[in-house]
Amino acid sequence: MTFAATVDKGRQNAPDIKDRPIADWFSSKCFSLVHEKHLVYNTCWEDPRLDREALRIGPDDTVMVITSAGCNALDYALCEPRKVFAIDMNPRQNALLELKIAAAKNLSYDDFFALFGRGHLKGFKHVLRDVLARDLSPWAFKYWKKHASFFQGKRSFYFRGSSGTIARFCNYYVDKVAKVRPDIDELFAAKTVDDQRRIYDRSIRKAFWTGFMKKVLGSDTALSMLGVPRQQREQVEHYFGDGISEFMQECVETVFARLPIQDNYFWRVYLYGQYTQECCPEYLKQANFERLKRVVNRIEIHTSSVENFLRNTDARISRYVLLDHMDWLSTFRRAWLESEWQAIVDRAATGCRVIFRSGGIKVQYVDPIQVNVGGKKRKVGDMLAYDTALTDRLHSVDRVHTYGSFYVADLKTGGGAGKS
Repeated sequence: MTFAATVDKGRQNAPDIKDRPIADWFSSKCFSLVHEKHLVYNTCWEDPRLDREALRIGPDDTVMVITSAGCNALDYALCEPRKVFAIDMNPRQNALLELKIAAAKNLSYDDFFALFGRGHLKGFKHVLRDVLARDLSPWAFKYWKKHASFFQGKRSFYFRGSSGTIARFCNYYVDKVAKVRPDIDELFAAKTVDDQRRIYDRSIRKAFWTGFMKKVLGSDTALSMLGVPRQQREQVEHYFGDGISEFMQECVETVFARLPIQDNYFWRVYLYGQYTQECCPEYLKQANFERLKRVVNRIEIHTSSVENFLRNTDARISRYVLLDHMDWLSTFRRAWLESEWQAIVDRAATGCRVIFRSGGIKVQYVDPIQVNVGGKKRKVGDMLAYDTALTDRLHSVDRVHTYGSFYVADLKTGGGAGKS
């Protein structure tokens, strides 16, 4: 999950932060420590197969997406829109997308897949210096020079970064404590959902959902490393009586025992540390590689908050991909969320579509927000035409399944605002 892209460090003393309980204050400090110092996301955990159907990206579209690990920005670029703007406050996340773009431009498919499919490339430090550096910003080159071991050490890149550390812990538990690796292998080789259910019920459920694992995975520290702030946790716990651990167990059971797992590259990469060529994101598939080389120049990367990017661009945005960051802003950064929505409306093109996700089962904080359109105050909810039938259908088959809800809406600005 990603929220950090919109945290504007210039507003640390915003008035709507005060009067927080001490637990919230401590959790926020822990979360900030992780996100301000580390690469958090080494892969995207938003299913772009859903996004492609929801967004219906065409050649005239201009897409804005929060970068995260950059996988989905590349996926959208393969749809060949006019432009993809990738925005993130964490420069390390943008450096990862820069590296993917530079590698797509300059490497063979085999080396590209080794780097981002298997998480290892022999001699990466020399490849970085001799081949990739010319297509990296100075900041990104310096970062990857310092962290070259992420791709040429013994450990896969997908066990790096804060989310990768949690994945590595889970693999240690699977292999050394619960000792269910053969069952995990059998599960991913299963041909039917009925077989998956049988394997999951036979051994994985009881081995994995122990009191110890629930406590560890439900801790503020672990959730912060996975990119889940306390505010999003509270969104979830509002609907689950036994808290975040009940929600996580429900998510895992859906993925492992209710949906086909054969093409679920999201969970595969964290349970094996690598993709396969048959089970990987679209940007890593050999059939898409030559096209990827042609379209990566359509991606423009900005280290910025969403609002600041929108305030400083002349582009009209026809497709907004807001991920789940509004969950965090909704609690202690309400004024920021309102200001961001004003910028979203101001820069929206005619026919604009917005998608976002939430840890909660139902988002109630977006629709009441008021923005100025043509000199008049309007509620955002009155401007969003939600496609609930589409979102319900897509959300039910989400291969990640770590979000409580998913939203697709057309933004009807009217009043002269948002014209392209």
